[in-house]
Amino acid sequence: MAALKRTAPWAARNADGAIALTLAIVVGVLGIMPDEIFGPQGDEIQRQLVTAATLVILALVATALLRDRARQAPVEKTITSGVLAELPLRLARLEEIETLAHSTRRALDSLQLVRVLGSRQEIAQSHAEARRDTTRWSFKGGTGTYLRAVTLPACVAAARKDKRHLRVSVEIIDPTNVEVCETYAHYRRSLSDAPDGTGETWTTDRARKESYATILAAFWHRQRYGLLDIEVGLSSTMTTFRWDLSSSRLIMTVEDPNMAMTALADTFYYENCDTELRLSLEQARRVPLEMYKKVPLGDEPTIEEVQELFERIGVPLPRSYNGRDVVDIARKALRALDPYS
Repeated sequence: MAALKRTAPWAARNADGAIALTLAIVVGVLGIMPDEIFGPQGDEIQRQLVTAATLVILALVATALLRDRARQAPVEKTITSGVLAELPLRLARLEEIETLAHSTRRALDSLQLVRVLGSRQEIAQSHAEARRDTTRWSFKGGTGTYLRAVTLPACVAAARKDKRHLRVSVEIIDPTNVEVCETYAHYRRSLSDAPDGTGETWTTDRARKESYATILAAFWHRQRYGLLDIEVGLSSTMTTFRWDLSSSRLIMTVEDPNMAMTALADTFYYENCDTELRLSLEQARRVPLEMYKKVPLGDEPTIEEVQELFERIGVPLPRSYNGRDVVDIARKALRALDPYS
């Protein structure tokens, strides 16, 4: 009885199918039974029964098909008139969502201010990528030692090879301002008394010479590459950061050679640092680089050429400097050692 109660609802919903299945079983049984069971004309009677049952089965199958179609018609009408009619609108909304997701992703990338570089190798690789195919370079820092030793020669060489324009802006501490040079040297010594990659320790005299050397290097490179536009600003205050900004990225380094930060172009941090460097340079004392034609420098500048250059541009060398000091400045300008090597 329990089994009958469970199967009764199913049989009621699928009566035609159940009857067709039962008749099919009966026809199958009749087909395999011996003719003698049906009497003298057993063969004829058996054939008539099978034929009649087959027709009934076909009728039931046709009824089931018609019933299913009748049930599906409202569903198909709903799908056709409802979902399919709304499909263009839903696709348009999906496109809007995709556009919104793309804009959100771009905004998140812009809000990701910086990426931290945690090793010398990462920092060197980032600098190399920044120099690749760049058409501009902005620097702000102490005396520009790394700029003079690596960045400026490499950028000028790459620009000369491709015969393209290169714009460079540099802001360093003012070598004629003894106070800021002393402050900078004291800060560097307070971090480490050991010599850096150049083999020298930081003193006030070294800070002054490094800045003089950067000015001399700017004039020297400007005289030798006509597509180089370079400007130098001298600051009366020092910064503990060094900014290097190219066409593709910004790199901010500190005195720790294994730590730095970088941000790609077109990001929030890059654009704001670019603005900061521009405004800071405008407030610095400008070196008249436009006078580069009036004070020619040889491939190996002589003492007289260097002294005349600094006199003509209004950044005179200290009176205490002798020929050896001038040669030291020229060496630092054209054969500077990488302080991080």
